[in-house]
Amino acid sequence: MEENILLTGIGASPGVIIGTAMLVDRGRPDFSHVRLSTDQDVEQQIAFFYRAIEESKAQLERAKQEVRKRNVPEGEYIIDTHLLILQDKVLLNSVSRRIRDEKIDAAWAVGLVMAEFKKNIGEISDEYMQERTSDIDYIEQRILRNLAGTTVEVVSRPAENAIIVANDLSPADTASLDVKTVLGFVTDCGGKTSHTAIIARALKIPAVVALNDASLRISNGDMVIVDGTNGAVIVNPDAQTLLKYRQQKAKYEEFERSLLRYKSLPSLSVDGFRVNLLANIEIVEELDSVQHYGADGIGLFRTEFLYLNKQTLPSEDELFGIFRRAAEQLAPKPVTVRTIDIGGDKFMSQIDVAEEMNPAMGLRAIRFCLKEIPIFKTQLRAILRASAYGKVKIMFPMVSCVTEMWQVKDILAGVMAELTREKQPYDPHIEIGSMIEVPSSGTIADLIAREVDFFSIGTNDLIQYLLAIDRVNEQVSYLYEPLHPAVLRLLRRIIDAAHAQGIPVAMCGEMAGEPLYLPILLGLGIDDLSMTPIALLEVKKILRSMDYRQCRRIVHELFTFSTAEEIRSFVSRETAGLLPA
Repeated sequence: MEENILLTGIGASPGVIIGTAMLVDRGRPDFSHVRLSTDQDVEQQIAFFYRAIEESKAQLERAKQEVRKRNVPEGEYIIDTHLLILQDKVLLNSVSRRIRDEKIDAAWAVGLVMAEFKKNIGEISDEYMQERTSDIDYIEQRILRNLAGTTVEVVSRPAENAIIVANDLSPADTASLDVKTVLGFVTDCGGKTSHTAIIARALKIPAVVALNDASLRISNGDMVIVDGTNGAVIVNPDAQTLLKYRQQKAKYEEFERSLLRYKSLPSLSVDGFRVNLLANIEIVEELDSVQHYGADGIGLFRTEFLYLNKQTLPSEDELFGIFRRAAEQLAPKPVTVRTIDIGGDKFMSQIDVAEEMNPAMGLRAIRFCLKEIPIFKTQLRAILRASAYGKVKIMFPMVSCVTEMWQVKDILAGVMAELTREKQPYDPHIEIGSMIEVPSSGTIADLIAREVDFFSIGTNDLIQYLLAIDRVNEQVSYLYEPLHPAVLRLLRRIIDAAHAQGIPVAMCGEMAGEPLYLPILLGLGIDDLSMTPIALLEVKKILRSMDYRQCRRIVHELFTFSTAEEIRSFVSRETAGLLPA
């Protein structure tokens, strides 16, 4: 037995655990695809397909009941998404049409249609959306296993101290597990926003994903160390490694306990400069995590997940119920709702738009909303109605010019007038903000600042558009550099323009939650930082040890350097001892 096999991936849920591997192989059945010779064969294959769809739905409904019993609402939400895919008319009609027109068996048709869906999603330059191809994979494999009659469900009661190892895990898989005996997850696929990651963080157990071949290199019964903080998995550790990680585990648990002491403390620098620390969320079930880590509110409530893979668009009342729950649960803290940041390419049905060569820079976000005004107005009505139940703000994504803000404000005024006539309560003074995430809006930040109540800088897109780098393209992703002098100069311009107009500036991209960048953002005068809830307390701890005036001096010096490497070295030297190693 080989010792000390080190596998590296992405740390999806922090912490260190030591346990015994349990492999979950959901398998992909093999089919010998055939051409159909008679109409009777065609109709039989279509019937087989619909029978597999019904069995898949029944299995997911059972899994949903288990999730509800075990009080894991994140899993219930994701299973609902998978159920909606199984009901999608585009999927059902496309497979039936392939079988009938091309005279091919059901499994062949399913594979071809799902490949098209995955191709369309994979072309979108957005990490979260690219990871949603896993939704299609889950459904495809479930349908195929039911077509083959070889459905394999996950063992519901793993042994004590089990670490689940799999190529990937669906919410239905995790729903089948008795999570009381599961210590952590290890998967070949996924990312920080994959379902395994979301479920692991909800359960507060460590997970490492994107390991490529872990399920092939780990055997049942192997001792496994999972370091979800650093994205490492060690298989069959030797005595020295085991001792090291036991010490690291105890150290991490003590560190986590120490961070919780900061939960109720104000987010102030040592000289009294306040930075509000807010949370980014994707689904309403994350609200408990927002409160657990003591967030000052929600700085980014992404709403696109309420629209994805839906057979029909969500109704106003459905959206209102979600936004109202967030407003009431967080009141009096703010909840900043970002309007839909998607284009027609992300809907599996319902929206009929032309295919685009580059959807990431095409008809999406505010551009899409200004074209599909009824969809936009439905969302605005829901947000405004929820504003009667707490401190709600509205944020518009991908604004590139002042004209767009004028159009948005006209539509918003019309929606407010409708609600007033209907005697529906709402906050008439609701704050509106613009995301600054394209270079044009950063360049004219002084003009846009006159039209809004706040800015929120989306560094993920801003940096990749400014530097002309696709950050999910492995060939050039190494050039994605937040400390590039051009990025820092543009950030300074945006923040100064906002403050000159008397409005606050938030940051909600990944840069906001990285400790290395905190002294720079503090020195630039950022007002709010919004990040994944789990990062809040560490950032607060560092913030409370920093001197705002010192950070201002550091930032002043930064603009004398020519490269990101020089800037990183300088900041590291100046803040030695304050930032985590």
